[in-house]
Amino acid sequence: MGMKEDGEPELHEIDRFDRGVGWIAYPGETMERASHALAVPNEEGGDDDVWVIDPVDAPGLDDLLAEFGSVAGVVVGLDRHKRDSGTLATRHDVPVYVPEWMTGVADGIDAPVRRFGDRLADSGFESIRIRDSTLPPWQEVGLFDGETLVVPESLGSSSYFRGDRERLGVHPMLRLTPPRTALSGLDPERVLVGHGVGVLEDAGAAVEDALAGSRRKAPGLYAKTLRSAFGI
Repeated sequence: MGMKEDGEPELHEIDRFDRGVGWIAYPGETMERASHALAVPNEEGGDDDVWVIDPVDAPGLDDLLAEFGSVAGVVVGLDRHKRDSGTLATRHDVPVYVPEWMTGVADGIDAPVRRFGDRLADSGFESIRIRDSTLPPWQEVGLFDGETLVVPESLGSSSYFRGDRERLGVHPMLRLTPPRTALSGLDPERVLVGHGVGVLEDAGAAVEDALAGSRRKAPGLYAKTLRSAFGI
């Protein structure tokens, strides 16, 4: 099992709820790159608008998205998560949405790009600037509509994110500087992450626990990672 797999993708559904769904296109990889689609009522009626977050393409994806409505836009939530955003946007004839403050991303996307600020167009989702740093290079936006919180990278549920008894964990590189200011106090009903399955029950507590225990549980997580890397 590699950190990031290539080859033929296989659509593996995760995180389904009444107005959204997620999928992992390479279920066997350690990174567990997760993508999501969120459905929002269209103000003009008709099909719901579907916003696709950090997509990794896979056979059958368009049929899955069609269950929720019509694709309105594709969102890049992390500067390293261009993934297949351009491919999917072109296929559905929609723009790729990138935060107005995120740099070095738009030029690498082979599709029309639109910028957004405090809100993601008319989706009802507010944007949260989780991190905008040069050391380490990291630009990440979260999305939150009062119920669903999307965190592309700072939190995850893949094994290399999680310390002892954690449902969610802070990214290993951010364990000593967790994004408490950006993510504390939101109390979401569900949390969707860019690596691993989301948390659909008691999600607010999972976020607070991850942030509160980030530094304290860092040594154990790093030790677990070393043991895994060397087969100990």
